[in-house]
Amino acid sequence: MTTLFLGGIGTGEIILIVLAILLLFGGKKLPELMRGMGKGVKEFKDAMNEPSGEKKDDEKKEEK
Repeated sequence: MTTLFLGGIGTGEIILIVLAILLLFGGKKLPELMRGMGKGVKEFKDAMNEPSGEKKDDEKKEEK
């Protein structure tokens, strides 16, 4: 089995984790959870790429 970058986790372990998530949340909730996680990651990346001074200026403009 091929190990991934997460240490000793291989393909079999990844499949087990995915199956456990499917059992816990069900097939109908899973797309909603992934969509929310994707939005969170996107917001985090946007915040990391934005210079700290611009964020404060934008907030001041919105208050007016």
